[in-house]
Amino acid sequence: MTYIIAISNEKGGVAKTTTTFSLGAALVETGNKVLLVDLDPQGNLTLANGFEPGDTKYHTAEILLDNLNAKDAVQRTNIANLDIIPSNPRVADAEQFLPVQINYAQKLKNALISNDLGYDYVIMDCPPSMGAITTNALTAANLLIIPTQSEYFSAYALRDMMKVIRQIREETNPGLAYRLLITMLDQRNRTHRAIREQLQQTFGTGLFDTVIEIDTRLRESPIIGIPITKYRSNSRGSLQYRALAQELTAYIQQQKSLQLPQEVFSPIQ
Repeated sequence: MTYIIAISNEKGGVAKTTTTFSLGAALVETGNKVLLVDLDPQGNLTLANGFEPGDTKYHTAEILLDNLNAKDAVQRTNIANLDIIPSNPRVADAEQFLPVQINYAQKLKNALISNDLGYDYVIMDCPPSMGAITTNALTAANLLIIPTQSEYFSAYALRDMMKVIRQIREETNPGLAYRLLITMLDQRNRTHRAIREQLQQTFGTGLFDTVIEIDTRLRESPIIGIPITKYRSNSRGSLQYRALAQELTAYIQQQKSLQLPQEVFSPIQ
């Protein structure tokens, strides 16, 4: 069964696209087949995978707005078993036109689940907003990963994210689980360390043990279009995203073995 992950935070600049790109590549290394879905009109994930937004025939826009079969929009990347459904600027129209449709929040879920896409994982890169597109992604997801910097404003923004999770659970996806991922961490920065400790105390098991530290190679990787695991295989960022993939896989296997809903029993503040 395909496991669907949404990567979202309404705060920009927290490494959502880098995490989608890098985690997908790390999961492929362990023998999985992964589909990336670019839901951001800016198309940074699309660019990172070597496609110019708008140049391919079909995009996530056609899935959301025109009922396109998701299979028809899939593009192969240069990495074996790592595919993508690219974005283009028209995706932004979904924020206006989706909410007028009946059961609009289920549109993406139906497109991903009703078609046997044949992937172990689908990872969705969401826009930095909590509109109709992100609602679709969270409705479809088994797990929400929230990248967050270990900084005051980034941590403060999590309050709004917790409200969104509560709303999605109440209205469209009662089984939505979440995990926080600390990104761009500077271990030498005392404030970073202090906020990380606060996040650990507040969210407990809702926080990944793995953290992603500052690494200039992680910034270079999407620009040159090669995942960090291929670009600098032994770099700190590469090793940490591999560790994240292992932790994620272990979490999913644990939930399956216990036959429990994929729920996170940590407080929603």
